[in-house]
Amino acid sequence: MKIEVLAGCCTTDTTLLDAVHAAVRATGVKADVIKVEEDMASIMQYGVMSTPALVIDGRVVCSGTSPTPAEIQKYL
Repeated sequence: MKIEVLAGCCTTDTTLLDAVHAAVRATGVKADVIKVEEDMASIMQYGVMSTPALVIDGRVVCSGTSPTPAEIQKYL
């Protein structure tokens, strides 16, 4: 599983990254977690207009918010 955290420069992006790591640990899912930051061309390819955004296996599952680890577990 490939999980991408599309990030700008704000602290909520770090919050989302921490929540993703917590969700992955809690579920035991094998995943590559990647933070994509300051690469607006890559972020725009997903059609994301506001960060942070969470992309799982190429699909945007949320944008402009930082879900909790429990909410992220539902996407895994």
